[in-house]
Amino acid sequence: MARADLCIHDARVVTPSGTIHGGVASTDGTITAVGGDGSLPDADRTIDAGGNYLVPGFIDPHVHWGLSRYEFEYHEGLEHDFETETRGAVHGGVTTVVNFLLQPEPYLPDMEFFRRAGEENSYIDFAYHAIIHKDHHFEEVDGLAEEGVRSFKIFFNWYKHAAPELGIEHSHAGRVYDLLSQVADIPGGVVMFHAENEDIAYERRQELQEEGRNDLGAWSESAPNICEFMQIEQIGHMTELTDSRAYIVHMSTGEGVDICKCFQERGVNLHAETLPAFLTHTKDEEELGVWGKISPPLRGEWSKDRLWQGLREGTVDYLGTDHCPHKIEFKEKDTGKHGDIWDAIPGDNNGIEYFLPVLLSEGVNRNRISMERLVEICAENNAKRWGLYPRKGALVEGSDADMVVVDMEKSKVVDDDFYHTMEPRYSTMHGMELTGLPTHTVVGGEVVVEHDELQVEPGGRHYLHRGDSGVELE
Repeated sequence: MARADLCIHDARVVTPSGTIHGGVASTDGTITAVGGDGSLPDADRTIDAGGNYLVPGFIDPHVHWGLSRYEFEYHEGLEHDFETETRGAVHGGVTTVVNFLLQPEPYLPDMEFFRRAGEENSYIDFAYHAIIHKDHHFEEVDGLAEEGVRSFKIFFNWYKHAAPELGIEHSHAGRVYDLLSQVADIPGGVVMFHAENEDIAYERRQELQEEGRNDLGAWSESAPNICEFMQIEQIGHMTELTDSRAYIVHMSTGEGVDICKCFQERGVNLHAETLPAFLTHTKDEEELGVWGKISPPLRGEWSKDRLWQGLREGTVDYLGTDHCPHKIEFKEKDTGKHGDIWDAIPGDNNGIEYFLPVLLSEGVNRNRISMERLVEICAENNAKRWGLYPRKGALVEGSDADMVVVDMEKSKVVDDDFYHTMEPRYSTMHGMELTGLPTHTVVGGEVVVEHDELQVEPGGRHYLHRGDSGVELE
């Protein structure tokens, strides 16, 4: 048997066919053996996992690099965020990311820059979604697909009034129909939806502000559950009409789970992700202050429980983070953690670094979900949906050697020293004690983090051109 570059042994290895006791070997960045310890080759370097789990690196399909443009211009911010935020990713056990492109100008002329921004600054491999919100963006869809961008986000009836500084145009049902129809003919193509009705939310905001409300609960009440689930139902019908593929980003409501289940049972390709924040927090936690202002907002206990149930039963098949990097001063608009809820910037910080630890701590260790199901959702399913499987998302021979050793008993409190990103001073998880943390992160066969110590410099990673992977989008 040929000698390997790296071998991790004495692990509980989570594979698509089940969990085995043994390890994984890799050479030239590719997995060359998976099996019992006795079947593994000698290697230049060996790591004893000490009986801990060895899982494929998580894939975060939902981040917004470049949002530090409150401090930088968009392109400069994109380069900046790739370094700072993927540095946090590798500490947290995320080894692949799919970022949203967002600019008013056409995307295609800048594709070379978008590839280079990640290749030169990222610690992990990366791909892109494109946010389609200008007329000329609709004309670029086929060209973007040829460049390896096969997923297109649209804001259906949102951003009519919210966040005018972002310059995002909302889309009516006609635009949604056009995009779904166009993407239906693209192999592996998916239309992604921010599903909220801003007509209702706008009226509720005015009413609550007139009442003098300025609390986290008011932010949730300003976009009640119906704002999300009525949009999801319309998206389901239009997806069925066009025989296309739709994906609800950051689904927050229990009603949304039920609606998705109904359409899935009818054979409609309507799927959804949820976020760790919606699985761990509710709208009643006023101590979160403006740090808890995300869009869509936090919901009640019933929705939180229904989302966990949806993950277990397979209705909700994906998880992401919606990581939006902002300096704390911009997030709070200099009014403090318990300042102006209406003026504060929506969005959570540091999601890509807390993604794996939160789900191990609050999911697996609390018996809300099995380790095997969690890996299926956060690695395998995310790889399949975004055209990256089997290169990514599984510990099998021939796949990229992206893997993480996790100690299910290792604990830390999320404080200002927990994160390794641009802004470690806040997140929705601050103050929580998390049990279940990475000890080693391997990217492309290279140990990049070992016992919380970064081992490499940024750069040298790969843009993932998402052609037709041959995996059917179920």
